[in-house]
Amino acid sequence: MIDRCGRKIDYLRISVTDRCNLRCIYCMPEGGVKLVDRSMILQEPELVRVVRVMAELGICKIKLTGGEPLVRPGMPSLIRLLKEIPGIRKVTLTTNGVLLKEQMKDLAYAGLDGLNISLDSLEEVCYQKIAGRDNLHETLEGIREALKYPSVSLKINCVPLGLEEQDLCEIAALAQKYPLHVRFIEMMPIGYGKEFRGMQEAEIIKLLEKCFGKLIPYEGEKIGNGPCHYYSVNGFMGKIGFISAISHKFCRECNRIRLTSQGYLKTCLQYTAGRDLREVIRSGGTDEDLKKVIREALAEKPEGHAFLEKAPEDETEKLCMSQIGG
Repeated sequence: MIDRCGRKIDYLRISVTDRCNLRCIYCMPEGGVKLVDRSMILQEPELVRVVRVMAELGICKIKLTGGEPLVRPGMPSLIRLLKEIPGIRKVTLTTNGVLLKEQMKDLAYAGLDGLNISLDSLEEVCYQKIAGRDNLHETLEGIREALKYPSVSLKINCVPLGLEEQDLCEIAALAQKYPLHVRFIEMMPIGYGKEFRGMQEAEIIKLLEKCFGKLIPYEGEKIGNGPCHYYSVNGFMGKIGFISAISHKFCRECNRIRLTSQGYLKTCLQYTAGRDLREVIRSGGTDEDLKKVIREALAEKPEGHAFLEKAPEDETEKLCMSQIGG
């Protein structure tokens, strides 16, 4: 698919649930957010249908997110069905890892290609401060289990918050010890993320080079589906990556669209613009109707975000990341 700016759109991020078993302070409040009735969430056959139609339009890479996707029953079944769709080359999943140990075997056998595990601290007190729950042990168990399946590429996602107690070098060292990549994701000023300063890429690189020496830009075969750029570090088994949407705006190369758990197709994270695919499906729309609505949404995909500028209030997304799809 080609959008109005001439960008090739081949990557779809799908939120499969708005539920989450953590309360990360940059994502949602301690008491959680108002959850929708489960009947409003797209069901497995509906998700498979949307992906099949998207694949016919050119989507070939799928990322499953939440909320926390592993709180939704039947994820291995969904992954297996998506992998069977002609044109879908890669299905990956983002998780906080809390429920991963028990499900990893089934996910791998279902054909999962890659796994991103969110981990913002390796220190128990700091982890609990950020995640709102005392589940560091479970997340680490999940990582250890995932390492048993080399066919599933493994990445650790860390959001630097600018907290003194958040040891980023300790997180980065996971790529030194294990065959995985560690990625630092700049704080997005969406929802509760607006309350945090975060840390920009240049600041993090300076910190990491004090710990490990020179970070060398990686120019080999592309890693992953999206805009992350990577560095090699001497003595590391994996790479260090950065997703820097604010300090290194990459909208010109954007290749993604998002589907919320309720079936709303978002073409840009910052804006409310998009189309309701659930309405098309549940009102009896045909596959051609779906394609028409998807093309209409792409025709309105913004040229880029304006997080550093003042975007029109009525066009700016008010939902938090767990409701949109992380």
